[in-house]
Amino acid sequence: MPTIRRRYAITETDDISYALEIARRTWPDQADKPAALLRRLILLGRNTLADDHAATDKARRQAVEATAGALAGVFGPDYLRELRGDWPE
Repeated sequence: MPTIRRRYAITETDDISYALEIARRTWPDQADKPAALLRRLILLGRNTLADDHAATDKARRQAVEATAGALAGVFGPDYLRELRGDWPE
């Protein structure tokens, strides 16, 4: 089928063969269509990674929110001026 999009060639290594075997059991209606199975595996991998990234981002935001303001008041109002007083000019 003509397309302007990139195409990729995938060699059926042992790992790819095993992935296709599992995919055939998962999607038996497409067992005779390895390209369709590879497409589904790729999309499933994409969705899994996207979910992982979203969970990591959420945990990071929660950590920031949980610790926001934890050091408020630790440094006095003249802290930076006093610190910079030790710097050479």
